[in-house]
Amino acid sequence: MIKKHFPNVVLMDIAIPGLNGLEALARATKEFPAVKVIILSMHANEEYVLQALRAGASGYLLKDAAVAELELALGAVTRGETYLSPRISQRIIGSYLERLGTERPVREELTPRQREIVQLIAEGKSTKEIAFLLKVSVKTVEAHRAQLMARLDIHDVAGLVRYAMRVGLVPPEG
Repeated sequence: MIKKHFPNVVLMDIAIPGLNGLEALARATKEFPAVKVIILSMHANEEYVLQALRAGASGYLLKDAAVAELELALGAVTRGETYLSPRISQRIIGSYLERLGTERPVREELTPRQREIVQLIAEGKSTKEIAFLLKVSVKTVEAHRAQLMARLDIHDVAGLVRYAMRVGLVPPEG
């Protein structure tokens, strides 16, 4: 129907008879990237919502939503925003905050020397430059980098840079 009518916004259910709604969503957003899709669902659990957002949904609305909420959702997605029903937003935010509470702060994850090294790596310094600045051998810097990557489960320098920006060791590039 999208191919036939070229709508700006599509309201789609996750439970489509004879079809996986999330797969249909992923195909629709891939084939028609300009089309915004709002999922209408009776499922309010976090996993469905996250799967829908990963598959390209621009909004997620519960089926028992009032007409006024549908209008809000339509307005938001046509402006390029993401819309989640308030009940869903509360659950997602609550879950996120709960996970944050269980994460160890960077100060506990890394030693001061490791924080220093990840910061220098994120600033674009080479292993040789870091060794010179910290007055240690190149092998010591390489060992610290390997320990950092293992401890953080990050497997490349770009990942270390993203980590350093996320935890505030270096400012994000603007």
